[in-house]
Amino acid sequence: MGGHEGFSYQRLSSATWFSHFRASALRSKSLPPPSSQTAVRSTSGDSLVRRLGLFDLILLGVGASIGAGVFVVTGTVARDAGPGVTISFLLAGASCVLNALCYAELASRFPAVVGGAYMYSYSAFNEITAFLVFVQLMLDYHIGAASISRSLASYAVALLELFPALKGSIPLWMGSGEELLGGLLSLNILAPILLALLTLVLCQGVRESSAVNSVMTATKVVIVLVVICAGAFEIDVANWSPFAPNGFKAVLTGATVVFFSYVGFDAVANSAEESKNPQRDLPIGIMGSLLVCILLYIGVCLVLTGMVPFSLLSEDAPLAEAFSSKGMKFVSVLISIGAVAGLTTTLLVGLYVQSRLYLGLGRDGLLPSIFSRIHPTLHTPLHSQIWCGIVAAVLAGIFNVHSLSHILSVGTLTGYSVVAACVVALRLNDKKERESANRWTSSWQEGVICLVIIACSGFGAGIFYRFSASVIFILLSVGVVVVASAVLHYRQAYAQSLGSGFSCPGVPIVPCVCIFFNMFLFAQLHYEAWIRFVVVSVLATAVYALYGQYHADTSTLVYQRAPETESDS
Repeated sequence: MGGHEGFSYQRLSSATWFSHFRASALRSKSLPPPSSQTAVRSTSGDSLVRRLGLFDLILLGVGASIGAGVFVVTGTVARDAGPGVTISFLLAGASCVLNALCYAELASRFPAVVGGAYMYSYSAFNEITAFLVFVQLMLDYHIGAASISRSLASYAVALLELFPALKGSIPLWMGSGEELLGGLLSLNILAPILLALLTLVLCQGVRESSAVNSVMTATKVVIVLVVICAGAFEIDVANWSPFAPNGFKAVLTGATVVFFSYVGFDAVANSAEESKNPQRDLPIGIMGSLLVCILLYIGVCLVLTGMVPFSLLSEDAPLAEAFSSKGMKFVSVLISIGAVAGLTTTLLVGLYVQSRLYLGLGRDGLLPSIFSRIHPTLHTPLHSQIWCGIVAAVLAGIFNVHSLSHILSVGTLTGYSVVAACVVALRLNDKKERESANRWTSSWQEGVICLVIIACSGFGAGIFYRFSASVIFILLSVGVVVVASAVLHYRQAYAQSLGSGFSCPGVPIVPCVCIFFNMFLFAQLHYEAWIRFVVVSVLATAVYALYGQYHADTSTLVYQRAPETESDS
């Protein structure tokens, strides 16, 4: 009898735990309207300082997006797409513009607090979705920062070796890394030193870090413009024919590769709490930085493919060798300087964004409160910033993180897709103001189901395209997306975004196109990236179940009622 009672107690305890987990996971965040100027304060009573103007935000986005890739990726893709690489960058840029429109609306309608995609999904969906988005993004940021710091070390050494006295005398462990234990470890000293210096700059305050970013970004942009202008006089239009030698599929495949060259404009959304006029400046900063990047990339593509026949482009340093072949070796020096400046700003902004995301989760209680502390005089999240620097330094110092590059971009595509879905979900939430609760619940669920169908169809179309399946399967996937988008459009009453200074046009069609293309790109990633997505999601759910659900700050949370079944009614 006692055993039976013990078993019943265990079942009751298990049911209670799962009930609590479900209730916690479905909580959403209730935020004040964007017009509210209530200061968001940390546990120590201090807040971030609003010091970023519109020009700072644009430079922040450009600094995050354009690294050394502008001098390398353009030529790498051009070897397959030919002069059509220009169209590849246009297509990828157009897709990013649609994603940027979604980011711009949410940045404008939300209060000026840190969090970005994490905060948007916390309000539009629920707590567990927000935590999963954060973890996927953060893994991308951590590995990306370590990888970029290694690349920066290599470029810095290459720049130093331009001096004859240093050529060949700098050891491997200062540049590309020296392999140990049969390649299991790869020692690099310079990368952690560079990370420590940038972390120190970021800890000094947003004004100082913004000044460094502005100088380095301006240097990088000026060098790119000089490269474009110098190369324009060496263009032979005959090199642009044929424009797409390997057909449109090579151009489209190129677009899936260069899409990630634009990643970084979302960093602007994470600077909301330090922006002087966030509701006006954030949308302009997001769109403005992206348009600058598109113009620079297209300019480099036209010059590169016009100077040298695409079949003769170098794989490692296409732009530098193109100028060397024209007797303009001095440009190679400028390209090395531009690459160092580009990688520095990309790394600086990446570390900056990481610390602000940790700050947001620390405030919400999903991470230990130490991450929510802000220094009383420097007004920076000191503990979060140092933690981000340490993680990147350890990874960059002893591991060859370049070998993990094929599992990157999972967090980026996940974040972009969820942000696009948030635009639709929050417009559905707006209807709650005008409809009864039961009808709203049904409407919201219907909308979310349509979004999930669109995401799955996008992934399916990407799989069919990747493995060269019949075009009929791709068309069927596109057809499903069209039907689901039509259901969203005709069954829901979409109004202008409430309380927003900027509204994404074409809702729900524009967000649906974003989700479809993002998931199409997701299907093009290495299969290990898919495994990483599943494994990291499971581990993140376990962390949330053991810590997050019990420590979340419930003062601004709303518990979602589970939908009633027929038996309940």
